[in-house]
Amino acid sequence: MNREQISALAHAEHPIKSPLDDDSVRRLLERCLPRGTERVLDLGCGGGEWLLRALAMHPLLEAEGVDISEGDLAQARQDAVRLGVQERLVLHRREAEEFTSPHPFDLVLSVGAAHAFGGLLPTLAAARKHLAPGGHVLIGDGFWEREPAPEAVEMLGEFTDLATTLDRVAADGWTPVHGHVSSRGELDAYEWSCWGSLAAWALDHPAHPDSAQVLGTAATRRSEWLRVYRDTWGFVSLVLRRTSP
Repeated sequence: MNREQISALAHAEHPIKSPLDDDSVRRLLERCLPRGTERVLDLGCGGGEWLLRALAMHPLLEAEGVDISEGDLAQARQDAVRLGVQERLVLHRREAEEFTSPHPFDLVLSVGAAHAFGGLLPTLAAARKHLAPGGHVLIGDGFWEREPAPEAVEMLGEFTDLATTLDRVAADGWTPVHGHVSSRGELDAYEWSCWGSLAAWALDHPAHPDSAQVLGTAATRRSEWLRVYRDTWGFVSLVLRRTSP
């Protein structure tokens, strides 16, 4: 079973592929969409969950999503039809950094996908190319709550602490106008959901040739979370505007 299939199973009960609960997602979208008539772009949209929720909240909103996973995009199309928002959603299968558009967007978001661009600042550089004057960027990424173990850095990447993260964002020409630091409850609920969903699938499909692999992956990831990074890693979602035109 490949990485994309593993991810789909892990997020079956947590379609927001980041440690955010439903209320946090709603509040962030409300802050980013004051008019309800905005044009929205998601770079690395996955199954389009952020876009689908925004479209369901605002009947005059228009949205576009970019991702390389045909499976995720197919799921987004299916869910858009179920919600009756398919006429206002355009999906593009391509690398997000290669995406071009003839028009700018009032909100550009990329939550939990910074690794695809090579980090937080490269993600902001990609978002900047598509942002309309006065628009918002919603970006979510990790940070270290305290000094991490070397194993955690090797596993999750080169993050900084929260204050340094905000300093780097500001130095790059952005002003935070809102933000949300995921709570311990949100962080734990995300991990329990992901590795629990994997384990449950394996137990429900004992005859499947990949069952043992999936069960082992769930156990390994759960142990890594509890032993390596649970006490040091955090997640922040930032609503940003350009500091100057």
